[in-house]
Order: sequence, then structure tokens, then C-alpha cells
Amino acid sequence: MSGSAHSTVLSGARVVLPTGTVAGGRVIVDGDRIAGSTREGAEIVDLTGHWIVPGFVDMHNHGGGGASFTSGTAEDVLQGVRTHRAHGTTTLVASTVTGDLDELARRAGLLAELTQAGEIAGIHFEGPFINPCRKGAHKEDLLRDPDPAEVRKLIDAAHGAARMFTLATELPGGLDSVRLLAEHGVIAAIGHTDANYDQTRAAIDAGATVATHLFNAMPALAHREPGPIAALLEDERITVELINDGTHLHPAALELAFHHAGAHRVALITDAMDAAGFGDGTYHLGPLEVEVKGGVARLVEGGSIAGSTLTLDTAFKRSVTLDKLPVESVVQAISANPAKLLGLYDEIGSLEPGKYADLVVLDASFDVRGVMRRGEWIVSPGL
Repeated sequence: MSGSAHSTVLSGARVVLPTGTVAGGRVIVDGDRIAGSTREGAEIVDLTGHWIVPGFVDMHNHGGGGASFTSGTAEDVLQGVRTHRAHGTTTLVASTVTGDLDELARRAGLLAELTQAGEIAGIHFEGPFINPCRKGAHKEDLLRDPDPAEVRKLIDAAHGAARMFTLATELPGGLDSVRLLAEHGVIAAIGHTDANYDQTRAAIDAGATVATHLFNAMPALAHREPGPIAALLEDERITVELINDGTHLHPAALELAFHHAGAHRVALITDAMDAAGFGDGTYHLGPLEVEVKGGVARLVEGGSIAGSTLTLDTAFKRSVTLDKLPVESVVQAISANPAKLLGLYDEIGSLEPGKYADLVVLDASFDVRGVMRRGEWIVSPGL
């Protein structure tokens, strides 16, 4: 340990570790890392009555704080990142929406620079390779079949920052695109899809590993046509994204996914857009106009749900208090699982010595009272 680094001991809280919750535990922070032992002169912060959980990891997020990751300047992106950090998301992947291919490539260049600077954890391309009949808040005339050459163009434009592509894998070129992504170490996610059960199975066999916002923008589960939902839930190779904002999913659907897939195969995401952490009003998601009323984002034209205004602290609290999920299961879904998928679990996703000191302090009601990222308080507990 560096002799000049600041050392802090967070003591007295219920600490959620990979092995379970420790009552009256402590987390030792030395510089930007979690340490296994303390040293003389360390600051003691008493967090009795609170929880300490790992920093949240959001692998599907389009913006927040009035700023969009899909357009605007680097400072706009950082404004959105700062907003989500204040709500406990210490690691975030920036998601795009459907656009012109050259425009997406240029966008990837900007987001790649922010990835290299450590501000975001990479890029998720959602569209344009999705099914028009399940387009959601994507501009239909810009949609296209998955073409491995075009997928490769975006991978190259991201300069190593591409983390995930959402594809309608049943479209021509879909399976070849999945194979290409797997070869390049990029997550192939099945979403905005009209695939049937067998087509979804084929995509999983080709290398797809994530279900983009399960249940949303895909055929419903039916007893004679189980469709993609059954295939995605039953396969141990798939992690299912869930948006727990009370709008995208009925609580019974959330419970079904957690029960059938297990907490080890769920990733809680926001799918947030500009209004997250900001408020109602009129916004844009890519080229489409969105109206946010009562915290629900819908396209002005057609009324489709257009992302969410969710922050992960709200998803955490809702999952524990309303859905009655064990805290440990929610921590797994909101931190560990996405960190593992992104290949970052050796650095983040759990409270273990040697990892970055990314953590969230929650009070007894599961409201955020402190956020630390890489050893620095973003939100100070102020106790």
C-alpha cells in the first residue's frame, strides 16, 4: 500500500460480499482500492445502521441529467455520466440508438475517447440491425438487416470500446453477425426481435449471450408459440436484462425471470434516456421526439415507450422493497453480473481487496446516502 494514499475504514454497516452479508462489517479503502488491512492514521467513518454494497454497473443506458449519449458533445455525455454516478452507478456503458451508419461510426469515435479516459466502460450499439416490426423507439427508415461487414465497421470505429450489439438475429446476416461479434469478444445481445423459439436457440448456439430488456420489443410468451422469451430464460448461457421501473415490466414478469433464470443470470439495467434524474418535458432519442410525463417516456408519434427515466438506485430499492428480492440477489444482478459480462469483474462488481473502491452506502430504507468511486466520495455520507 502506498504510504501517501488516503486510508479510510467504513465500519459498522451491513456489508454485502460475494459470500453473503456481514453484519457490523467494515470496508477498508486505501487510495482508489479496497484493501485487506488498515494502517495507522486511517480515517474511521461509522456507518452503523446502513448497508454498503458494490457500485452499480449499468450496461444499457442512453443518457440522463438532461443529456444524451446518442448526440451532443463529450461534455453532454459527461453530464449524463455524473447524474447516474450520483445515483450509485459507478460504471456505465453508453448506448446508442439507430442512426445513419457513418453517423454511428463518428459517434463511436467520441465515445471511444471517453472510454479510454475511464469515464465510461464502453459502447453498446442498439440498432440499426433490428426488426422493423419490433422497432420500439427506433426510426424505421434507418433500420437494416445485420451485415457482418457493417457490424465490423462499427467495431473498428469504436477502437476497442465496443462492448455489446443488440441484434434481431433472425434477420438475414444475423447469425453470421453473432459469430463475428463472438470472435471479436463483443457481446451479441438478442433484442428488438421477432424471432421464434428455434431461431432464438440458433442465435444462442451461434454465440449470443444477452437478452436485451427481456419481454420488451419481442413476441410475448405463449403456450404454443413460446418464442424468444422461453428460449432466453431457459438457457444457462444467457443473461437477461430487466428494466425494473414499474412501467416496462409487471412485478410478476420480473419475479418469473428471477425465479426461472436465477439471480446469477439477471442484469438490472436502466435503458435510461435524457430525462433520467432530470424531469418531465420534451426530449429527443436519436432523431425521434419523446415526451416524458409522470416519469414515463413515450414517443410523441405513436406512443411507444422510449427508454426510461430510471436510475439504478430506484431499481435497487424497488427490487428489495416492492418485489421482496433478497438484497444479495439484487447486488448480484446490479453489480456482479454486468461486471462479469463486461470482462471487468477483476476490477469492479464486488467488495473485495484489490478491486477499485466503488461502493454505495444505503440507509435502512435503501435510499442512497453515499457513493464512492475509485476511493473518492461522489456523494458524501455526511454523517
